[in-house]
Amino acid sequence: MLTNSILIIGGFFLLIKGADYLISGASSLARTLGVSALVVGLTVVAFGTSAPELFVNIIATVKGTTDIAIGNVLGSNLANMLLILGVAAMFAPLTLQGNTVWKEIPFSLLAALLVLIFGSDILLDGGLVNVLTRTDGIALLAMFFLFIVYTFGIRHNGGPSEEKIDLLPVWKSVVFILGGLAALGIGGKLVVDGATHIAFALGVSANLIGLTIVALGTSLPELVTSITAARKRHMDLAIGNVVGSNIFNIFFVLGISAVLRPLPFGGANLTDAFAVVIATFLLFLMLFIGQKYVIERWTGITLICMYVGFMAFAVLRG
Repeated sequence: MLTNSILIIGGFFLLIKGADYLISGASSLARTLGVSALVVGLTVVAFGTSAPELFVNIIATVKGTTDIAIGNVLGSNLANMLLILGVAAMFAPLTLQGNTVWKEIPFSLLAALLVLIFGSDILLDGGLVNVLTRTDGIALLAMFFLFIVYTFGIRHNGGPSEEKIDLLPVWKSVVFILGGLAALGIGGKLVVDGATHIAFALGVSANLIGLTIVALGTSLPELVTSITAARKRHMDLAIGNVVGSNIFNIFFVLGISAVLRPLPFGGANLTDAFAVVIATFLLFLMLFIGQKYVIERWTGITLICMYVGFMAFAVLRG
């Protein structure tokens, strides 16, 4: 147990550092090639903070531990929406732009609804099993493409980018990119192996481990980014990081996973997907209570309590 715990902690360290180096190298290289800072923030930084989920899911899917892959995405989205936004709101009330409220959060809600629909084959199609098929994965990737098109369409909204990009020599940028990718790959394997062994040793489901330990670990980049942004009063970055990551996780990470291998979608997965839908919808409603378009401190406390409550339910269920 101790060895597997060390594997997971070491894996999380490599995932976080790998994402950091990947962002630094890719951002610097993009700027050297003349890409604007805002576009880098909307693409490279968004990819970087979700890279841990992506690499963990690819490795888990290839190894056949699909419960960890699904639990990681749904658990990360719950952590992003409830825990990370809640904690960030403790540092400063988060004011959202109209675009985020009426377009990006509903887009995140659509992503969660599609997963719930795609995973309900028995109920909706009269199938024998619930499964996210390769066709479902392709549909999710197509939605991700539409989101990228939308993102580039609003790249001039909201003023200049708040992302500070340090320019590096080209050779160093390439080394950072390759080193970051290597760290992500190794870290992802360590986390999946350690989590699988712990689940087996404790006699609990791999889905529970993915939903809790793995999801929290892979959400650390979003947590650090959002808290730092909230403390510096960069509200767009604090909110956009979380909402963008949730959309990225479902449409791209889960889409890639389903294309690599069809993902059986059990009853616990349906419950978790439904929880993501409800959490996203409640967040949307809370933006119209009290100060309009603002996540106040009381809202943050409510979100954190919701997260703790669902995690307690998941542990008892598991």
